[in-house]
Order: sequence, then C-alpha cells, then structure tokens
Amino acid sequence: MKKVAALACLAMFASACGGGTAQAPSARPVAGGTFTYAIPADPGLLDPATAVMSVTNTVLGFAYDTLVSADRDGRTVPGLAEKWEVKPDSVTFTMRKDVTCSDGSKLTAADVAQNVNHIADPASKSPIYGVLLPPGMKATSDDAAGTVTLSTDKPFAFILQSARDLYIVCGKAVKDRSLIARATSGSGPYVLSESMPSDHYTFTRRKDYTWAPGGAKTEGMPDKLVLKIVPNEQTSANLLISGGLNAAVFYGADRTRLEATPGLLKKSPMAGNGQFFYHQGEDRPTKDPAVRKALTQALNLKELAGIASSGTGRPATGLVMEPRPCKGDTVTGHVPAFDAAAAVAGLEAAGWKAGPDGVRVKDGKRLTLRYLYSSTRGAGVQAAAEYVAAAWKSVGAEVKLNGVLDTKMSESLNATQDWDVVWLPIGVSLPSQLEGFLSGPAAPKGANFAHLDNARYTELIAQAKLKPGEEGCKLWLEAESALFDNSDLVPVTENTVLVAGKGATFDLVATVLIPTSIRLTEGG
Repeated sequence: MKKVAALACLAMFASACGGGTAQAPSARPVAGGTFTYAIPADPGLLDPATAVMSVTNTVLGFAYDTLVSADRDGRTVPGLAEKWEVKPDSVTFTMRKDVTCSDGSKLTAADVAQNVNHIADPASKSPIYGVLLPPGMKATSDDAAGTVTLSTDKPFAFILQSARDLYIVCGKAVKDRSLIARATSGSGPYVLSESMPSDHYTFTRRKDYTWAPGGAKTEGMPDKLVLKIVPNEQTSANLLISGGLNAAVFYGADRTRLEATPGLLKKSPMAGNGQFFYHQGEDRPTKDPAVRKALTQALNLKELAGIASSGTGRPATGLVMEPRPCKGDTVTGHVPAFDAAAAVAGLEAAGWKAGPDGVRVKDGKRLTLRYLYSSTRGAGVQAAAEYVAAAWKSVGAEVKLNGVLDTKMSESLNATQDWDVVWLPIGVSLPSQLEGFLSGPAAPKGANFAHLDNARYTELIAQAKLKPGEEGCKLWLEAESALFDNSDLVPVTENTVLVAGKGATFDLVATVLIPTSIRLTEGG
C-alpha cells in the first residue's frame, strides 16, 4: 500500500522538529560566500508532493516555504501566513502580501489551495496524502481577501500544525509539476541554479527574500549553497576536517572521531525512534498478548538501546519527535521490566512447552519468529537484531533474522507479510500521523501493517481527534501508553546523530539545517 511505503520512508529517513546542544566556534560571521554541505544520497525527484525521504526534504527546504513553522519549543509561528483562525474542522490563513515566487510572480492564496488539492487528488498518487496531509482535507481560497482555508470533513485535532510540513509550490509549476522534477519553483530563500544528479546541487540566494519564518534575519546569509553528494561518512569526515565541507551529518563510527576534534561546531539532535512491532495476524504466535509480554520481558531494553544506537541514544519516552505538541513520557511504567524468569513462566502459561531441541512448541507448531530489519541502517541495528535473537533463544524461541534493503522494507512489511517482528524506526511530528498505521484496516487492505487491534487506543484517539491542539493531549498520550501496555510495539531508544560544522554556524530542525540561520565564519 502507498501509505506503508510512505511510513517506511518516513520511519527510516525522515526527521521532525527539534534542536540540539552545540559547541560553537568563536569566529565571527562573514557575509556572503559559498556554504558546502554533504548529503548522503541523490534526492531524486524534487516535487514536494512526492517527497518522503529526508534527503529530498533537506534539499527542498532551501527553496520552499510553509504556511506556518515551529519554534524551538514547538509553538506555531508565522510563515507564508501572517495570521490564522482555527476551528475544529478548518483553519483559515491570511497570507502575507509581499511574497513572491523565485520566477518573480506573486504568491497567491489560489496557489496555496492548489498545492493542497493536488496532493489530495487521487490522480496525483501523492505518498504524503494521509500522512503529512490529513485524510479528507481540501482547500478553498479567496485571492481578494488573501485567505486560504483548509478544511476536513470532521474535526481534526492538529489541523493547524499539519500545515508546518507542507512545502508550497508557486509560479508556473503550480499547473505543470513536470517543471520541478529537477528544478525548484518556490518562495524560499534560495533557488536551485545547477543540478548535477549524483554529484551536487547548487542554490543561489534570493536577495529579495524578506519573509523568513518567525521574522528571522536574512542579512549575511551565504550567496550560494552547494549540496555535495557524499555517500561515505568517512569521506565526509575527512572533507570536513580539511575544510572541503562546511557541514555534514554523522550516524556511524566517524561520529566519535569528530566529537573529539577541536574547533568544530557540534550538535546532537534527536533523529528518529528505535522500536520494534509484533505482528498480530491470525496465524502468528505474537497475536497472543501473553506471548508479546513474555518476549518483551526476555529483553534487557537498556542494553538493547545501547547496542541499537551504538551508545549514542537516549531513553525512549514516546513515539513523536521533539518538540512534541503533547508533552509527556508515555513509556515509563507501561513497558514490562526485564525478567527472564517471568518470560519463561509466561510462555509456559501461554501453552508453549519446551521441545526436545529446546524450541518451544504449541499445538504442534514451533515458536519460530521471523525478525525483519533494515540491513543498511548501520552496525548497531544489525547487532541489536543478533542480541534480540540470542535473548529469545534463551527462553525457547527460534529466531530467523531477515535483513533487507531500505527500498525493500515496504514490500516486506505489506505485500509479502513474511515477518513476525520488525525493527522500524519512526519519525513523525504529530501523533495523528500514526493513526492509519496503528489501527484500522490491516495490510494488505489498509496501512495497518502489524494488524494491530487495540480497542483502548482506538477509543482514545477517536476522542482526541475531536479536540483541537493541546485540549486533546491527555488523550493522545494515554493512547500511546495503551499501545505499550498491550505490548503492541516496544519503544527502545531515541536516536541521536552528530551534525558537525567547520567555518560556519547554523541552527537545526532535527537534522535539517535552517537556511536563514547559516552564516560562514572567519577562516571558513
């Protein structure tokens, strides 16, 4: 299903809002110049309506704006819209009057409405529909009044916040999306001026850009940005140290080396959650909540977190990325503690008896678990899979590890359904973005790939969706905890990465650079 493909990409590549602590160089900013940033892969098609990978959205973020944005505390601040009026089933934005597209045309309310309706149109086959854009949303506009209204057919809790994620296309590309396959047509601070797929992308600063989100200052920004494709982190680290790059993101072994290197700007933002799901299809041993609880008790989740994150993670406190619209720890006290003896007793009580070779058997069926994970997400995820297999073997389960490429994860999750447990990181900014994956029709008919059927979760989110913003937060938090109470999925760690810079300063939204914050520094 298309939505499962979107989740797989969002889970493994996307990031939501959040900053990070920094060790900043003392050199003074220098206006203009060229800032060079490493990205790990080619971004592919540059149409925002098709963008689900973070590398694509990183590139798009330099050329496109959103209606509203979020500050460091998660509060909504003006973007293309200067003000808004929220109702339970709609939000009306009043647009700024001074915004122009990179081709010189004026951004209109009709342009914004067309962006939303294009994504919602089934013919567009947009993978962000129902994920970043709420299901059933439509848009109307009034150019004379300078307003655009986004509405849903029933109340939607985060109807305002969902607008933070929608990049707005303008100019001729509003009607002809083929124009932005390898180009940009937005109102953002930069415009793509050179596209060399699999090598680099060069952006040129728009000197007329004065409508930065939240009123951010634009004086002194680099005149050019070069996004250089560097798939190998060791190469990126060497280039950064030697001055061939101004910034890059590091997940693996080179992170330690750079953290010990003096004179670098260093930030460690949250970059996705690490957890695993149990498949609850009719023929699965993990359909039984007693089995899920026992298998969870067999794992020392603190040790597993350290292994999966290579020692750089934080204790898991929820499913949504920081800064969360609903503050609170939904994990503590809702996940069974490590207790190998209780795990054995639980499996025995559930009818799984030890067989002659040590593997438990019930009704003639062996306790065999197929564990699915991405083989391209680093040594920590691989080591975590092996740790889980050993722990479950010690309590009588047979575990078959199945590492697949990121590009095959969606097919394995949904089409073949050949798994019992899946390690699947999540990166979403709103709890509502998870509803279709954690409830509703099961795969392959729906996006509920793990066949979850948690009545308490469903009941709570049905109530939460009707309450705007913070009013429903208590219900959203309780809904997450209900998933953990039932061992539907098990949160393990909140991953972090190192974003390092040299000869420049910048701020972040998760691992994504905020364009208006970039400044070159003396000696850069």
